[in-house]
Amino acid sequence: MGGAILTSLNGVVGSGIFALPALLFAAAGSFSPIAILVFACLYGTMLAVTAKLSTVFRQSGGAQLYAQHAFGPAVGFQVGWFAVAGSMAGASASLHVMVSYLAAVFPVFDDPVIRLATMTFAAVTFFAICASGTVRAIEAIAMGTILKLTPILILIAVGLTQNGIPTDITLPTFSAFESVALLLAFAFSGCDMAVNAAGEAKNPRKTLMRALFANLAMVAAFYTLVQLVYSASAPDTSQADIPLAAMGTSLLGPTGALMVSVAAIFSTATLGLNLFFLAPRILFGMGRRGLLPHVFAYVSPRFKSPVVAIGFFGAFVAALALSGTFEQLAELLVSVEQLAFLVTIGSLIVMWRRNDAGLRETMGFRWAIIIPVATGYVVWLLLQLDANSVFYTGIMIVVGTALYLASKVGAVQQDGIDLPEGRA
Repeated sequence: MGGAILTSLNGVVGSGIFALPALLFAAAGSFSPIAILVFACLYGTMLAVTAKLSTVFRQSGGAQLYAQHAFGPAVGFQVGWFAVAGSMAGASASLHVMVSYLAAVFPVFDDPVIRLATMTFAAVTFFAICASGTVRAIEAIAMGTILKLTPILILIAVGLTQNGIPTDITLPTFSAFESVALLLAFAFSGCDMAVNAAGEAKNPRKTLMRALFANLAMVAAFYTLVQLVYSASAPDTSQADIPLAAMGTSLLGPTGALMVSVAAIFSTATLGLNLFFLAPRILFGMGRRGLLPHVFAYVSPRFKSPVVAIGFFGAFVAALALSGTFEQLAELLVSVEQLAFLVTIGSLIVMWRRNDAGLRETMGFRWAIIIPVATGYVVWLLLQLDANSVFYTGIMIVVGTALYLASKVGAVQQDGIDLPEGRA
């Protein structure tokens, strides 16, 4: 369960927290900490759907696996393609942000050649750690988590001691709340990532649900505390692009700004490592189930890790990071995740109707509330997206369809989808 919480936590708390406080405060003012908690509850309805499905399956793949089982290989491939493409964009972006913060501390990293060399070295290092086995990858992610959260937690403690908790709350306008929702959709993105590696978890049907909700609670509490301290510390608003650095300067002077920079370096690096660990498991699962060429299902005899899938993912991430073409893809992250959520909700409904693995007997009246709320939340977020996101999402669907047709060459179905016969 600890590994599942770590990977999900690091799928969420990455680079977004270093930009989120100022944007939220500008949109919602003193209401922004409460907005985080409200959004966590809404997000929790969607997470409940994923968590419920995680109690049925024992294999890796997450939303891709659920979609393939409920709707067939074509839809399953699209969901997997969306998830992997989004993770590639996120990992590429994390490399750029990591080097930018390194340059803030050590100006030598501003040199273009050194920047490219550093990003390449980081991608190779992430591949080596993840290819060396699950235990080593989890240990590295745990160490990165400690190093990235400790400075921010110290600032939270100092801020609460110096300024207390702000008590004046002003409700935002509805249009402002819409912008807050999109910001928080990005901030909470990835909260369910642990299900992608369910096949490597001990007893995933029992541990993953608890891990997902424990992670959501910790992330919501962490974001809320950061927002409270930011609101009370009155940082320099001219530094809205680096709000935590401004908060650190307000609380502890240059030492605080340095602490935030160090935290940002480890945070973005750990996010990249986390994506290198989890996203290739989707490719591996698709290879095992005949949706990708069989080479993606190869497992290292020594390290018991899907080295081909990790290597493929790492090569594309390095190429995106070095070329800089990840930016348009990164804009699709929220829309892609919401589409995957809709398919996941549909998967649960289809499986309930078919009573797969005795699922119907385990779902009471509360699901008549959870499913409509989750669906409404996802549709509402999709309606907030601009026309460019819709256009590029359509392009991704076309590309995914072409890749699905091409991927049948060399594909071998090694695994079916394993469902228990008893109650889910």
